[in-house]
Amino acid sequence: MASAEARRDDEHDTEGASEQTPLLSNNAQSQDDRSQPQREVSARGSLLNSLSLTNNKTGRRRWPSLIALAGLCGLVMLIIVFAFLAPSTVEEYAQQAIVFDPTSLSIDGFTSTGVRARIQGDFMMDATRVQRKPVRDLGKFFTYMAREAESGQSEVEVSLPEYGNVVLGTAAVPGIKVDLRNGHRTHVDVLSDLQPGDVEGIRRIANDWIEGRLGQLRVLGKAKVPVKSGLISLGKQAIQQEHLFANKDIPTLPAYDIKKLNFREIELPKGGRGMAADVSIAVQNDYPVDFTIPPLAFNILVDNCKKDEPYIKLANAETHDLHIQPKHKVELNATGVVHELPDVLTQDCPGMSKSPLDMLLGNYLHGKDNTIYVQGSSAPQHNTPQWITDLISDITVPVPIPGKTFGHLIKNFSLTDTHFSLPDPFADTSDPTISAKVKALIALPEEMNFNLSVSKVRADADIFYHGKKLGKLDLHKWQPATSRRLDTNESSPELLVESAIQDAPINITDDDVFTRVVQDMLFGGGKEVIMHIKADVDVIVDSALGELAVTKIPAEGSIPIRHAEMTFSFVAFKDHNKSPGDIAKGFRPKVFDLNILSTTSTGLTLGAKVNITNPTVYSATVPYVDIHIVKNGSVLGHATAKNIEIQAGENHNLYIEAVYDPAKMGGENGIHIGRELLSQYISGYNTTLTLQLHSGSLPTLPNLGKALSKFPLELPTPQLHTPSPPKEDPTPPSNPPGHGDDDDDEEKMHFIHDATFHLLTSTATFLLTSPLKHETIYIHRLNATAYYKGSTVGEIYYDLPFAIPPYDPEENDGRGTLSPRLPVEWSLGSVGYEAVRRALGGRLKLGAFAEVELQIGRWRQGVWFEGRGIGAGVRI
Repeated sequence: MASAEARRDDEHDTEGASEQTPLLSNNAQSQDDRSQPQREVSARGSLLNSLSLTNNKTGRRRWPSLIALAGLCGLVMLIIVFAFLAPSTVEEYAQQAIVFDPTSLSIDGFTSTGVRARIQGDFMMDATRVQRKPVRDLGKFFTYMAREAESGQSEVEVSLPEYGNVVLGTAAVPGIKVDLRNGHRTHVDVLSDLQPGDVEGIRRIANDWIEGRLGQLRVLGKAKVPVKSGLISLGKQAIQQEHLFANKDIPTLPAYDIKKLNFREIELPKGGRGMAADVSIAVQNDYPVDFTIPPLAFNILVDNCKKDEPYIKLANAETHDLHIQPKHKVELNATGVVHELPDVLTQDCPGMSKSPLDMLLGNYLHGKDNTIYVQGSSAPQHNTPQWITDLISDITVPVPIPGKTFGHLIKNFSLTDTHFSLPDPFADTSDPTISAKVKALIALPEEMNFNLSVSKVRADADIFYHGKKLGKLDLHKWQPATSRRLDTNESSPELLVESAIQDAPINITDDDVFTRVVQDMLFGGGKEVIMHIKADVDVIVDSALGELAVTKIPAEGSIPIRHAEMTFSFVAFKDHNKSPGDIAKGFRPKVFDLNILSTTSTGLTLGAKVNITNPTVYSATVPYVDIHIVKNGSVLGHATAKNIEIQAGENHNLYIEAVYDPAKMGGENGIHIGRELLSQYISGYNTTLTLQLHSGSLPTLPNLGKALSKFPLELPTPQLHTPSPPKEDPTPPSNPPGHGDDDDDEEKMHFIHDATFHLLTSTATFLLTSPLKHETIYIHRLNATAYYKGSTVGEIYYDLPFAIPPYDPEENDGRGTLSPRLPVEWSLGSVGYEAVRRALGGRLKLGAFAEVELQIGRWRQGVWFEGRGIGAGVRI
């Protein structure tokens, strides 16, 4: 009976089951009141009977029973999976497979509390994004079974855990329905009301992002969303999504391009005039957003003296309605108004000669980047919600402003009517000076559409000559200037600025270059000397904002030097048509009225008057100069001139002083060269001296003296003119010249005018003329040999001192001083002695060579003397 009942129950179940049949039938539900033991016995009995029938003798299988058993087991497994495994698996699958590609974000309008935004995009489940295969397979299965899901209206809150859970904002999101099957796209179009959260916290985060302190950002979104799938309601699901934005994920400030910048004068509402700047900036929008920004107000700030000091407010700026289109370039037009320049902007920074405005303009004009700061203003704007004003206020965005090189700003910079002066050593300045008219032609930038005038100029200028730096032109003092606007056919206007500079010093930094300049000025054959100038020009501009200093404007130009004013201590002159050698001869110096002012054991200090001829067209004032006297590279002494005037042509009675001290100034080599020079000079040789300036020539101008030392001037040694004695025998001799011979060269005989030999006493006397008028010359030792046509006449050795007093025109009829009788040791039998003996009672001309030791005051010097054509009388 039990078997029959079981079979009937199976048949009934088979016939009544379908895909729509509930897992628990109504019959089963109506029998809940049956006792539990009875149900268990019935079930066990049915199962045992079914199992036993599978092994009966006939071997006939009961397949329907096995299928029912397998279905029951599968149902249990499904219940276990859906009840325990499916929620976590589906959640993991959804988190990894969901893809939302936004196509548009637009703002329909701003409200008093927030923004009404429309978000459009495509939703899709992408199973390939799921990493684990079991999750991927089960997720695909469950979402395929569910087909679609629908959410109800919800509220999403976005916060930042690392910023104290500050709330960025909330959004009211309407319900949406999406297809959950893998690869199926659903277009989503949502209109949501967004409200800002903690305004103060948002500003803090924005400033951290702008200043680069936002290394990473963790964003947490939370919402309770009612969800259903088909007719099945899944209740309100607590959804929490966290996302970490690393450095590379955080967007940066967009790049921009300044398309237009225009400055103009305006009338201020409360009276007076101000300056307005109209700027047009292009920014590329790479995001799919579409909205219109209402008018906003900003403060324009600039850097103070130091970075840690508060910014300086420069201007107010306003924007108009700005429409942002998805992935299109945005052009922002703004107007900034400067009412007046704050004092802190124009005052020099502590310890500096520049103000913040100087540094701002200087960087801009030299092509360096500046940074201005755009700060949201709290000033209310028409039709702009207050929450927007509150949000942007105190948010400061640094905006780099690229510099603009204005190398062409000053088109022409030149110095005309130039007057170049070499310095007076007794003046306050020790540099050459220049006087000129400064002209600068300024091409005003086309951005400057307002009137301005230049009232003062100054410059920091470097002067170059043939590409090498000569020095710096000192124009640090403000010079009055005038300006006038020029009408040209070019697009930009021009401003002609003129100023006059007087005796501006030139600080020489390269003596070699200065030497070349002086050389070309004095020895350049009258050619114009062109120097090049590079300067940073400062100007005081009168504008609507008052006087404004614009500094460090780069400029280049030329300085033509046409005429040099020779107001300096020494100058080498040159005739345009003569060589340097001809110039030296052209001086024709003549020394007279020589006096020994003082003596030392090694030197003499002399005073004399000089007549010279200036062969050039230049004149010179010589307040003071000290010149080395050089011979063969050794300094033998120095000459000093004070307060003398040299005119073109002949110059008379110029007083100079000289120190002759080769031992002190030239050392051992100087002693030897000085002895040779002095010996040759008193012997009548054609000698020369070199006059050379040195670093001490001009006490206050060592660089100038050093520069002019490159122009040594070699001159014939000035002759000391002594009165010529009357000639007893005007008939010129016919003896040929030769070493020690009797040359008729009395023009070169200054000291020995005559000699007399006494044969009987073997002595000789000499008639000597001193070139000095006040000092006595002493001869301490004399070792001489007399010659006649190369043959020795005799020798004289005398070691007793005798004096040659100053020249006295009354003594010996103006012929000079007669020496004592000097002993002569005759060369008996020689041709020379025989010639002397034959000339007894008459005269002949002899030559002589002598070693002589001279003394003047404390100075004592041994020299040699070679005389030719000395007239000598022979007596008994």
